[in-house]
Order: sequence, then structure tokens, then C-alpha cells
Amino acid sequence: MLPLIMLTMSSLLFAQVASGDGKVSSAGQAHEAEALVQSARAAEKSGDLKTAIEDYRKALATRPDLVEAHEGLGGALVAAGRLDEAIDEDTRALLIAPGNAALGTNLGLAYYRKGDLVHARSQFETVHRANPGDLNAAVLLGYTYIRMNREADGADLLTPMEAGHEDNLDLEYVLGYAMIRSGREVDGIPRMENVAKARRAADAWFVAGTARFGRREFREALSDAEQALQCDPSLPGGHTLAGQARFAIGEPEAAAKDFQAALRADPRDMTANLYLGILRFDERDFENARPLLELAVALDPKAPLGRFVLAKLNAVTGNQPAALAALEELEKTDPKWLDLHVELAALYYKMHRPEDGKREREIVQQLQATMPKPGHPQQ
Repeated sequence: MLPLIMLTMSSLLFAQVASGDGKVSSAGQAHEAEALVQSARAAEKSGDLKTAIEDYRKALATRPDLVEAHEGLGGALVAAGRLDEAIDEDTRALLIAPGNAALGTNLGLAYYRKGDLVHARSQFETVHRANPGDLNAAVLLGYTYIRMNREADGADLLTPMEAGHEDNLDLEYVLGYAMIRSGREVDGIPRMENVAKARRAADAWFVAGTARFGRREFREALSDAEQALQCDPSLPGGHTLAGQARFAIGEPEAAAKDFQAALRADPRDMTANLYLGILRFDERDFENARPLLELAVALDPKAPLGRFVLAKLNAVTGNQPAALAALEELEKTDPKWLDLHVELAALYYKMHRPEDGKREREIVQQLQATMPKPGHPQQ
């Protein structure tokens, strides 16, 4: 990148000395450049990025020092997905206007869109330090922290900036998301739901609903999932979340319909396959349960719930060795799983291994003394 910067600086110097009387530009050139910037902005607003980029470049050919044209060009290049060009343009422009917040933000955004989060973070932090009250730069920095799995840093950054800006929905979305992901669900969920209501945003409803489901607030999770599907009936994961919530509150028939809808949209939805397989198993519809459970396990071989229910299916359909192998393997990874020991005890007795069955029963009794509410882990 350095040769490009040096070339640009030489070009700028040449443009300055090449004007007839030693001035950077005449009044007419200044007017022409500003008119081109206005034309470029109009083209950009109408979605004609090609014309916008061309007009910004024409303006800069006339007025290489016109910061507004540099700002606009960098932003248009980002919008057009020409990220390397945008990075070069904004880097050069910052030599002309060091510390310009718009240029710095454009550069950070180009890095962000390119997936270069390290440079994006550095650039947004630079802008934020120089302009602590710049909400746009702070929000983008918050997004970047989230992408880098630094959600707590995002929440810490944006929380002090919220007062007086509660109506800034971009700020509220990023802050709410960062809070949810950093363990502050009680604070983050209401913010996310407020954004969802204000924008009728399916993704925000989905984030809030998923968080509520994780907190075992199943009816609230269902309400959020339904709101999400009202906003976008084809929302990926929307029917799956609704089905999980219905399953949890004891509405198996309605849950099955949601999981079927999820599988019509994505036949390889692991969770929908798993839960619909469990529902079919509970109905003793073993023939239809098996392919669902087998696909769920194939999609996520480490998921314990799928392996557990598939083992139960094998046990009741005559494949006891496969069932036993799976259950014994699961026992190694989660020795305090009560339902697992219940199944193992029954299977050992069925396979005429009474000593092993007795041992498992004793483990069940020990676990029941400390775990009065039996159940399997949440998927």
C-alpha cells in the first residue's frame, strides 16, 4: 500500500504546481467539483453507485484536496463492495485530512466488511478516542467487538452512551445484543424487544426469543418467536424456536407443525429433526422417528440428546447392543445424567446383567436424593 500512497502524494503535489498561476484551483474549478459531489450524492441516493463513483473521481480530478469527495468516494466504494479500493482511497485521504472522523469510519467499515476485524477494531477505536461522543463510530466498534467475541467490551463501551439516546435503535440493538451475549440477559432482552417492536424486526424478535428460551422463559420465548414469524414467515430458525417453546410448555401437536414447517424450509435443520424425532418416538411412531433422529445425530454427532433418544429407540426396537454402546459412552461424558442411568438400569436387566442393573439403580437413587427434578440436558 505504501507505493500507492507515495504515488498519490506525488500526484497531489503535481496538481498543485501544474495550475497556471500556482493556485490549487480556480473558483470555477471549485464550483465544478462541488457540483460533481452533489451529482454523485444524488446518484448514490438513487442506488446508481457506478455513476456516483465516477462523479466523485471526476470531482477529485479537479480538486484533489476536496475532503467531501474523498469521504463520498470511500463510502460509495464500500457500498459497491469494492473494499480494497475503498481501503486504499480512505488511507490516502487520511493523509490529506488526518483525524477526519468520516474518513476514519469509512476505513474501519471497509475493513469490517472485508472481514479484517483486527484492523476494523483498531480504526474504530482510533475514531472513538478522538470523538468519544460519535455514536456511529461507537456502534460500529460495538458490532466489531461482538464479532470478535468480546461482547462484554461492547456492553461496557455502549452502556455509558445510552442516556439520552434511548431512541437510537442501532445503539439499542448492539447494546442489547452485547448484554445478552455477555450474560446480562435481564438487561439486554427488554432492549432487544423494544427494537423489535419499533422496527418490526424479525431478527431482533428472534434474538430476544432465543435468549428467553435459554432462560427457560418458554411462554415469553414463544411469544417472541410468533412475533418474529409475523414479521417474516420465512425467518431461518423461527419455526424451530417456536416449536421448541411449544414442546417445552406441553403443546406437542402444535410443536410438530412448527418443526415440520422448519424442515420444509431446511431439511437439514438439526434441532427440528431432533425434536420432531423425539415427538414421533413419544408417539411410538418408531418408523418415522428413526430417520429424523439418525439425521440429527449425523448433523451433530456430539449432541447428547440426539444420541440418547436414538439409543432408546434402538433399545425398544431390538438393537440392544447398539443402544448399550451408546448409553455407556454417554455415561462417560455425563455421569450425573439421571435419565441416562434409568435407561441403563432397565437395559442391563433386559440383557440379563442383574449386577450391572443393580449398580445403575443405586446410582439412580443417589442422584434422586440430590436431583429431585429428573430430566435431560437442554439441547
